[in-house]
Amino acid sequence: MNIWRSLLFVPANQERMLRKVNSLAADGFIFDLEDTVPVEEKQNAREMSRECIASVVGNRSWVRINAISSGFIHQDIEFFTGIDGLAGFIVPKQDSPEDVAMVDRLISSVEISKDLPVGSTPIIVMIESANGVLDSRAVMNAATRTQTMIYGGGEDGDMNVSLGATWTSEGPEMMFVRQFSLVSARAAGFDFPLDGVFSNVQDFDGFERDTMLSCRLGFRGRTVIHPNQIEAANRIYTPTKERIEYYTRVIEAFNLALSKGIASTTVDGKLVDVAMAKTAQRLLDHVVAIRALEALLGRT
Repeated sequence: MNIWRSLLFVPANQERMLRKVNSLAADGFIFDLEDTVPVEEKQNAREMSRECIASVVGNRSWVRINAISSGFIHQDIEFFTGIDGLAGFIVPKQDSPEDVAMVDRLISSVEISKDLPVGSTPIIVMIESANGVLDSRAVMNAATRTQTMIYGGGEDGDMNVSLGATWTSEGPEMMFVRQFSLVSARAAGFDFPLDGVFSNVQDFDGFERDTMLSCRLGFRGRTVIHPNQIEAANRIYTPTKERIEYYTRVIEAFNLALSKGIASTTVDGKLVDVAMAKTAQRLLDHVVAIRALEALLGRT
């Protein structure tokens, strides 16, 4: 299981940010070639980020390539496919399954030309429009190389433009598309759906509230745009000690019940049956993956 509690966007042509990457505690990085990079800087951004990716421990470096309509996507895919340290591509503005299928074919063509296994380069699709939301399950299932999705609902971003909605920190105006995207991700079989950015990097309380809501909804991580958001994201998307202890007891009690030929029991006065045991096991598997990542990065 891959764990991305915090995926930090890094403008791929900003040397100051690139130099800091290895000192930051993000679970992964998104080297951004798209909206944060002007046209005349695209190639410079490719070269600078490729050099940085080679220095990052583990396959934790994603590249957000340019959108299909930009005219730059071919160069991005050719430049990065197969390089050491690349986790895969973040594909923005995926409005239809046909968009994903096109990107899939482009990557497959480059994989073949580089003598790489077809499908060996993962992608994460970004859902950023009304049409993308309504077709989101089909979008997520359009290519087997798709690992998960990102709900792109940041303040005044593409989703706001598409919907004509007003963004607020409380979030009711965007809640339907946020939840619909999550439900589609779960229906598509994704274990770690990702929430989008919280744009106000000075609103620490707002970020924490929004991330706690995100976690309760079922997202397992999110993209962040500033290092000061990393710690809170990692903490909030990590199950608490109390939850881990409770669900450990749930599994122990359920297994004991099964050994007696019973498929239900109680823990702390609460019913435990097959469904509750599955919930408990999913959380404990999630914790194992988090601890493995932190051990890899020397955080334990």
